[in-house]
Amino acid sequence: MLDFADARRTMVDCQLRPVEVTHPDVLAAMLDVPRERFVPPAQVALAFADSHVPLLAAPGRPVRSLTKPEVFARLVQAAAVAADERVLVVGCASGYAAAVLARLGRDVIAVEEDAELAATAEKNLAGLATGNVKVVRGPLVSGWPAAAPYDVIFVDGAIEVEPTALLAQLAEGGRLVAIQGRGGAGKAMVYRLDRGDVSAVATFNGGAPVLPGFEKSAEFVF
Repeated sequence: MLDFADARRTMVDCQLRPVEVTHPDVLAAMLDVPRERFVPPAQVALAFADSHVPLLAAPGRPVRSLTKPEVFARLVQAAAVAADERVLVVGCASGYAAAVLARLGRDVIAVEEDAELAATAEKNLAGLATGNVKVVRGPLVSGWPAAAPYDVIFVDGAIEVEPTALLAQLAEGGRLVAIQGRGGAGKAMVYRLDRGDVSAVATFNGGAPVLPGFEKSAEFVF
């Protein structure tokens, strides 16, 4: 039987530290949260692989995945969540990102539009010490304006268009982190609201599946 605690330590030592994920709170959260609980039972052996893990793939529904550890951890570190900050997770899927960020911030709103995934996230989070997380249902592209503003908005997946509606939900000094671009063209972006102006900085190259609602419109070629 796989020793999950040992697998988490190996993930941190072999996948995260080599790409300069060094913040002690981020590493502690990644060691503490049982990643294996957030994947389908048939995929447990892949929970710590250096790849995205499929969570949902059904006809007529967008493919959803658990973001690979290296990309996820680097995004969390880039978000620089402080203990007194409020976090919005966009695309919470099975709840893993919310569980990790709940150990870093004050409270977390986790929005998911797929009913099955939202129910799975609630079930997964209920079994952990995550009383500061609330799972809500709604279109990912809309965020959750009812509880705005947020100090950090963590988009757990890739986007191909500027997240205008989400940026409007940032608090002054707030950050939004996401992978922007598809496949090998993806870059981790940190958007920051400073005195009413939004700036964007690319921090590293990385890919993730594009979240529903954030796809670039198809272009016609003549």
